Amino acid sequence: MGVRHRLFFSWQTLAILPHRLPIGVAGQRRSVASKMSEAKLVIEAPERNKEPITLVLQDVLSEKFGADSSLKALEVASGTGQHVVHLGQRLPKVSWQPSDMEEKYLASISAYVKESGAKNVLDPLMIDVCKPVSEWPGKFSAASLDLILNINMVHISPWPCTEALFRAAGHLLRPKGIMVTYGPYAIHGEITPETNVAFNESLKSQNAEWGLRDIDDLEKEAKKNSMTFDAMFNMPSNNKILIWQKAETESE
Repeated sequence: MGVRHRLFFSWQTLAILPHRLPIGVAGQRRSVASKMSEAKLVIEAPERNKEPITLVLQDVLSEKFGADSSLKALEVASGTGQHVVHLGQRLPKVSWQPSDMEEKYLASISAYVKESGAKNVLDPLMIDVCKPVSEWPGKFSAASLDLILNINMVHISPWPCTEALFRAAGHLLRPKGIMVTYGPYAIHGEITPETNVAFNESLKSQNAEWGLRDIDDLEKEAKKNSMTFDAMFNMPSNNKILIWQKAETESE
């Protein structure tokens, strides 16, 4: 299989200065902003990688669905919300449904969404990916999603969570829909470079069920759920984006 590789080194950050407001209104805004800032969690890694991830998704979504297509996306394990709000702003034709299973992250996502004003990012849902889709909140029907996004979950969760993720994707993605996973991986039994080897050992020392997953094992899960390994992109800090595509028909 031909695999595409792209590497991003740096990006620019834009700063937007606030407008002056009347004192009373400004005070109310500051109070609301203070409450939101307490809920908002800021992690360094998402700040670094949100733009490189966005650049890849812009290309992939345009290639797979066309530049002007309106799409429905679910992010599983959204974490703080830094990724999904950035993606919502940069990919306005995608309707984003964030989710997580921890209250602190749900509160953080909500704060980011409210602060951003992004109309295409929905309120987060509490989703435990290990549970059957039938037990998830919200209305998720079969073949109803164009995109599922999962960032930095696979290597810091037990293997059954990854199995459940692929089962859910196989059920929820429409024909030719895609799942995008991001993180560090082993490739054909080998972990490189040494920093990823050390990271894998560190993860396993924290939890024996964690660790870098091999792309070969992920491909087996994809095939079980009518999906194929479509492409791989090299990313900063020895991470990769993997693209998994749902078959056009169940027999494929």
